[in-house]
Amino acid sequence: MSATIPEATARLELVLGKDRLGQIQNSCVMILGLGGVGSNCVQALARGGVGSFVLVDADAVEASNLNRQAIAYVSTIGKRKVDVTKEMILDINPDAHVVTLDTFLLKDNVDEQLSALPKPDVVVDAIDTISAKLAVVAWCQKNNIYLISSMGGGNKIHPELLEITMLSKTHTDALARVMRKESKKRGLADFRVLYSPEPARPVFAPEGATGKSAKLGTMSYYPPIMGQMIASDVILHLSGLAYE
Repeated sequence: MSATIPEATARLELVLGKDRLGQIQNSCVMILGLGGVGSNCVQALARGGVGSFVLVDADAVEASNLNRQAIAYVSTIGKRKVDVTKEMILDINPDAHVVTLDTFLLKDNVDEQLSALPKPDVVVDAIDTISAKLAVVAWCQKNNIYLISSMGGGNKIHPELLEITMLSKTHTDALARVMRKESKKRGLADFRVLYSPEPARPVFAPEGATGKSAKLGTMSYYPPIMGQMIASDVILHLSGLAYE
């Protein structure tokens, strides 16, 4: 992970062995979306030895992010998420290579934007917009890139129900349901997702909020666990341990 701090990889090597650790260190992971899921996934990947990152997000850290995002502190409010995440990675591993793109992915610009970046070994989709998520799936399948996509975590409280599986095997989750339908329309192949069959809980809307102005809620622990689970899938894939 870091030639500067060799002890940083000692515990990893005990589990992975030198060769598998080397595979992870020589890998590149692209993370799309640096919110609760994406930022915590990045942190786990950086601590897990991944050597190169491509980070894509168009937002700044907000006060409402403080309850769940790895990059959200009072000191980082107002800063660009790609910048804060890059700083976090380099504070964990000064030898990491990090490329950032501060942009909002749309269905019509996904191919152009992602193709201009270094080609990753793995893509983590942690964005919310369905049309962009579908375009990311299409881009990964066209370029033969391993993808894992995050489904819905809003208004859910039981992380023990989270599961990594193929999209075709999901049920109950509203986002996954739309993704299944739209993927079929577009002729996309099945792909790997993290989802939960837990029904979303009703929102306790703030006083004066209407149905449309009420937002999805998030528990402090839920998106970080999602990010950590996705990181585990990525690391097991890069090391080859997923296929033993």
